[in-house]
Amino acid sequence: MSSAERLQRIFRRLGLQENGATASATQAVLAVDARWVFDEALIRALAQQPNVILVDDDGVPAAIHGQGEAMAVALERLAAGEDIAAVAPDYPRLTALEVGSTYNSELRKKEPPILRRLTTANVREVEKRLFQGSYKGVTDLVTKYVWPAPARVVTRWCALAGVTPNQVTFASFLLVLAAFALFWTGHFGWGLVAAWGMTFLDTVDGKLARVTLTSSKMGNVFDHGIDLIHPPFWWWAWLVGVQAGPHPLGHAELILAVIVGGYVVQRMLEGVFLGLFKVEMHAWRPFDSFFRLITARRNPNLIMLTGASLVGRPDIGLLLVAIWTALSLLVHLVQVLQGLITPRGQVTSWLSR
Repeated sequence: MSSAERLQRIFRRLGLQENGATASATQAVLAVDARWVFDEALIRALAQQPNVILVDDDGVPAAIHGQGEAMAVALERLAAGEDIAAVAPDYPRLTALEVGSTYNSELRKKEPPILRRLTTANVREVEKRLFQGSYKGVTDLVTKYVWPAPARVVTRWCALAGVTPNQVTFASFLLVLAAFALFWTGHFGWGLVAAWGMTFLDTVDGKLARVTLTSSKMGNVFDHGIDLIHPPFWWWAWLVGVQAGPHPLGHAELILAVIVGGYVVQRMLEGVFLGLFKVEMHAWRPFDSFFRLITARRNPNLIMLTGASLVGRPDIGLLLVAIWTALSLLVHLVQVLQGLITPRGQVTSWLSR
């Protein structure tokens, strides 16, 4: 999309009314130069700081937020073709770092807000930067290190083709069902193909929603609901497939109870931690962010199951998942206890410091 269309979507998402180039003496007005590409969070922060000019790293004005009679006059001068720098010489000039925060709590990462002058020569570079900005900083090792390059290609293709994030999510839901059926019947190879395909689309749908500014509450619930619910059903189906094969497991009910119960309790502990300390457990300290790479969640578990399946022992893969789930649960319990004994107010994300 063009920079102007992107800005219009941002304004609508933030509830900013478009008035063109007119304003009354009592209105607060945000005038943005569409020759720049802006982070949505940067526009949000700028809208909360009146009487300032936003400049890029070279000191070139890209936006102005003002109010009152002075801004009404400034808009008239902008409409007449004058530069932002000339219309409000008394306004302080702030950079993107001075206006917006470098810490994004939603995506759990520390990153400068995006403000880039758009030219025909740097379109792909800006697209890449926007895609990087849509990625979570704290996640599992497959999502963080394996999927970004192919996901960027597919995300761009979906955006150009008009494919919506909810359509991608629905496709991933179909793969959830396919993987479950294939695991249940002992077709572990094809089941893993469907499972990994689902995890890839699970990466694409969120990035597509963020880069095209089309995320919605319904889509968020649909996506995260699938993510939260399906893993235990996959492991149950895997166990059924294993028990019907040549290497059935002893104490199968106990193994399944450890995997499913451990997963549920881990997710509950993450919620408890967030409720108590208002910070994501995995964003608290560097160790916590590192452990999120490998903790017993879907993708790390799939790595173990894939490796075991490749050597013809899917039963061993499930046993490894059970052991790793128990160890991960122990780590989560320790993290909560450490949070409880930490002095009040000191449990904050290391990424925000």
